[in-house]
Amino acid sequence: MSAPTKKPAVTEREARQVAEAAREQDWRKPSFAKELFLGRFRLDLIHPHPMPADEDAQRGEEFLAKLRDFCETKIDGARIEREAQIPDETINGLKELGALGMKIDTKYGGLGLTQVYYNKALALVGSANPAVGALLSAHQSIGVPQPLKLFGTQEQKDTFLPRCARTDISAFLLTEPDVGSDPARLATTAVPDGDSYVLDGVKLWTTNGVVADLLVVMARVPKSEGHKGGITAFVVESASEGVTVENRNAFMGLRGLENGVTRFHQVRVPAANRIGPEGAGLKIALTTLNTGRLSLPAMCVGAGKWCLKIAREWSAAREQWGKPVAFHEAVGSKISFIAATTFALEAVLDLSSQMADEDRNDIRIEAALAKLYGSEMAWLMADELVQIRGGRGFETAESLAARGERAVPAEQILRDLRINRIFEGSTEIMHLLIAREAVDAHLKVAGDLIDPEKTLQDKAKAGANAGVFYAKWLPKLVAGPGQLPRSYADFHPEGHLDLSGHLRYVERSARKLARSTFYAMSRWQGRMETKQGFLGRIVDIGAELFAMSAACVRAEHLRTTGENGREAYQLADAFCRQSRIRVEELFGRLWSNTDDLDHKVVKGVLGGTYTWLEEGVIDPSGDGAWIADATPGPAKRDNVHRPIR
Repeated sequence: MSAPTKKPAVTEREARQVAEAAREQDWRKPSFAKELFLGRFRLDLIHPHPMPADEDAQRGEEFLAKLRDFCETKIDGARIEREAQIPDETINGLKELGALGMKIDTKYGGLGLTQVYYNKALALVGSANPAVGALLSAHQSIGVPQPLKLFGTQEQKDTFLPRCARTDISAFLLTEPDVGSDPARLATTAVPDGDSYVLDGVKLWTTNGVVADLLVVMARVPKSEGHKGGITAFVVESASEGVTVENRNAFMGLRGLENGVTRFHQVRVPAANRIGPEGAGLKIALTTLNTGRLSLPAMCVGAGKWCLKIAREWSAAREQWGKPVAFHEAVGSKISFIAATTFALEAVLDLSSQMADEDRNDIRIEAALAKLYGSEMAWLMADELVQIRGGRGFETAESLAARGERAVPAEQILRDLRINRIFEGSTEIMHLLIAREAVDAHLKVAGDLIDPEKTLQDKAKAGANAGVFYAKWLPKLVAGPGQLPRSYADFHPEGHLDLSGHLRYVERSARKLARSTFYAMSRWQGRMETKQGFLGRIVDIGAELFAMSAACVRAEHLRTTGENGREAYQLADAFCRQSRIRVEELFGRLWSNTDDLDHKVVKGVLGGTYTWLEEGVIDPSGDGAWIADATPGPAKRDNVHRPIR
């Protein structure tokens, strides 16, 4: 047995440096969301609403028609939930349909769908069964196809993409038992050996890992002569000697998810299978996620549409005190929230996706906001649906059917959606990631001023640069189009509701948001990065402003194309009014909160001050380690890898 591998000892500063090195440093293209956080409301970047090419739309619609038929006839969601597994024949049917290659170019055997139609397909599949949607998303959004599309050699594309398009399922392996959102401590190693690398380590929560044929594995290459080293990405054949799937994990939701624990023991990987240079693994992962994150809000949109359908049908049929429950204000407000929020989420998703297809804008913040906002709001909508359904919302679909009622899986969708607040960057990590990008312009000009390790000369130079930047920037935050009554008049067409006032509110709030950020940086300086509560609220305000903007732009687009324009204006108006209430609350909580008090309580909890409060209960958790041993070495368990053919 090999000796335990010592995990890299990493300070907080070193961990931040690793994360900083992995992010894209430059902004080569405009970004609506980046400008929004800087107090500049660039409506011209998103309006008029961008549209797909006719050829792309036709190809996408034709595939959606085939996929809908498959979902209605070949996906048995109740069976997947009952057996906690997607039947092989369902997966093979998806392969035959070409669903594994939705995003892969036609020259490699894929369908070549745009991001817009890929997301529409995921929303459709996810509504039939979220576990099937997760399988397709993990395969294409973060699995082998996307990083190879962006960073692979031509030889790698020719070798692997045709397989991924039709036959082979892929997975992405980054997380380890003791490493989550802190990749600086990554322990899996890839040691160079001739024209190969030798992998050793354990990966946790490998979505698709149980059934995958190809893996994207992140491993640390030791620095040595001729090797730069660092975290590096590899394509690994799951059938390679030394690869063992040691466990298929089970979860509160997504019960058909093929997610496991994968061990690598002396696994030889050809150097030709390395994606990009050594040390580029995290940058590849983050760049892949720039658009890959849009798959989760796509399925959240599908969930919102389903929640709205069930809420409408149930609330019309169920009577209480002489009238349908929908017309009782307590229930009606929930239905309005679901309808308005679903409209806004779809607006955010379609806008971000179309901008990704056009590639004219940098959408790294937009995609992250879509993921963050979509996952949080979808969970709230599902929770409201369960409440609207009452006891039936808590009852399983199987139980409802057994006693003769419609098998509505409301409690299941609540369980299934919960992971989206954790998947591909938890809400807390997304707050920090987006906040870092939001303050990038400030750090570029004034970062050295608040860096304790910089010399006085560096600080003096930074001070001069900051003075020039802020002398131009700060005066622009005082006044803007949001204070002019006739601004954005396009959004107040005759015979329709007035959305222009909401856009003026967004413009004013963007400037207020930028002023708040500047004031916080001036107040806390180097300690700003520790103010996670404040940064989270800043990001949440930005998310609401982005969603309001997208909703208004979508409503105007639907009006001008003659598709439900009047109704779209009503939904956009309702959403914006609901959103503005949330924004005002968030602005208030920027400076009036319990963050400092909470920190004191946490210190007391961890210090044992309140252990008396835990008395009087039984802990059913049992014994066992909090974090499983991940010492490299040969597998001690049977291989539960289950390739599907």
